[in-house]
Amino acid sequence: MATFKVTKGTPVAFRDSAYPTAYPSPQEGELFYNSSSGAFQFLGVGAGAWASGGNLNNAREQLTGTGIQTAALAIGGYDGSNRGYTENYNGTAWTEVADLNGARRNSGSSGTTTAALAFGGFTVPPASNGPSKLNEQWDGSSWTEVGDLNTERFGMGSVGTTTASLASGGITTTQVAINESWNGSAWTEVGDLNTARGSLGSMGTSTAGLIAGGGPASAVSNEGVTESWNGSSWTEVADLNQGGDTIGSAGTQTSGLVFGGTIFPPGGISARTEFWDGSSWTEVSDLTTARQYGARAGASNSSALYAGGNTGSAVATTEEWNFAHPVKTVDVS
Repeated sequence: MATFKVTKGTPVAFRDSAYPTAYPSPQEGELFYNSSSGAFQFLGVGAGAWASGGNLNNAREQLTGTGIQTAALAIGGYDGSNRGYTENYNGTAWTEVADLNGARRNSGSSGTTTAALAFGGFTVPPASNGPSKLNEQWDGSSWTEVGDLNTERFGMGSVGTTTASLASGGITTTQVAINESWNGSAWTEVGDLNTARGSLGSMGTSTAGLIAGGGPASAVSNEGVTESWNGSSWTEVADLNQGGDTIGSAGTQTSGLVFGGTIFPPGGISARTEFWDGSSWTEVSDLTTARQYGARAGASNSSALYAGGNTGSAVATTEEWNFAHPVKTVDVS
């Protein structure tokens, strides 16, 4: 007589280690057997949190930042006077390096720790008084003035590299929609924003960008507006859940993050963090310290940095954002 063996259940993956936890993972929620730990495990739903990083050497607000979480620059700023300070972050600590030639606050910036731009901003005598056109290029050790913006302004959105950047929106004597593109030697005005505003968040590249939020605070219907850039024009997409200006931002056109700033209504400095998945915003874990006017860096919505800023006075605080999938172990006892 033949003997039949009946197999029931669902096969699971067999691995000698856990799945990578970086977000997003196609294995989210997938059960597997980890032979290294001798346990059944699965990747949980992605979750993010802010943690303390190394403090800036010079507490200040209205500074700008560029780079990634483990290799960032914090540039310029204000601590009662405009500053040209430049600090380099290695993922643990900040080191002061060569100052800007033109001390200023609320500039735009783009690039990396070895090749960056700092453009526009607000200056005071003796250099000038008010919005600036000044554009400086960083080579990893010093700043050199290169082709200036066509329109002086501060508080603009900024993305890109030393050969391809955008300076979007900002403030002259009022909020503007001007959008300029940098080709490595000169700025050219290209497709303007649909909604004029300043002190906005920005992420992405010169051909695939995203801006979100911005003021003035009196324009309550505009404060959460998000626009997407395709290299030639802007298209309005889903608004932030909580509008505001003076916000931090990081990421790409399809995986972005905004944090902190001034919210309105009702007003006040915020700790809020919102996560962009390419089509909508979701509120996630807040900053540990509510603040505005900090330096931001980050290449995606899973890894970012926020340094300095204003909580009522200038601070040196740095926070690091990480978004990943937790590994969960199944209890089979």
